[in-house]
Order: sequence, then C-alpha cells, then structure tokens
Amino acid sequence: MTAPHEHSVQLRWSDPDMLGHVNHARALALIEDARLAMGDRGGGLILARLEVDYLRQLYYRVGERLVVRSSVTRLGTKSFTVRQELVQDDQVAIRADAVMVAFDFEADASRPLTDDERAHWSAFAA
Repeated sequence: MTAPHEHSVQLRWSDPDMLGHVNHARALALIEDARLAMGDRGGGLILARLEVDYLRQLYYRVGERLVVRSSVTRLGTKSFTVRQELVQDDQVAIRADAVMVAFDFEADASRPLTDDERAHWSAFAA
C-alpha cells in the first residue's frame, strides 16, 4: 500500500513580505523541508529540476500550521519525480514537481538507484 507523505510546517513571522503574503522563496524552503523529511536514505540525491505553480496566495497567520503532501509520481532508473502540494485553508496554494537524481559524489556523476532506494521511494508512489 502506498500513501503520500504528509509533513506539517510552521510559517514564521519573517516569511511574509510587506503585502502580507508569504514570499515565494520562503515557501520553497517549506516544501524542501517536507521533501527532506521523506528521507534521503544515505545522502546520495541531488535536485535536478524544480517546477513550481503558485496557485493562490499563501498568508501568514500566527500559530497556523500547514501541511505539505508529497508523493512520487515517476520512478526511473537514476531519478524520480516528487509532486508536492502546500495546502492552506483546505486548498492547494503551491504545487511543485521536483526531479531528484541519485548521485555519486566521488565520480561526480549520476548513478542508478539502489534496490533499497527504489523500495523506499516506491512507498510514496502516487
């Protein structure tokens, strides 16, 4: 049985801009935190691509916790794609697709995903 990963995030007082909505770069940091919480199984991944859709404004409210839902939408030989949705007021405010690549830092090159990595990321398959 596969399931999306859910990660609770806390907006900070420093996240909004002068218009009162959360700065786009700050929101990406929340999404990254959720992706890291999914587990990197040994630290051998790099971000190769990030595609982001800002669907509605994200507002800072004192003490409000939001959720980021993440699932793996594609699992390839050397890479996989994670779809992430940051939700506020039961609506998706930001949707991001992140392509993660298995990487050999000594060889400075991509490498195939191990069986253990494939099993780990398959648990989050959409």
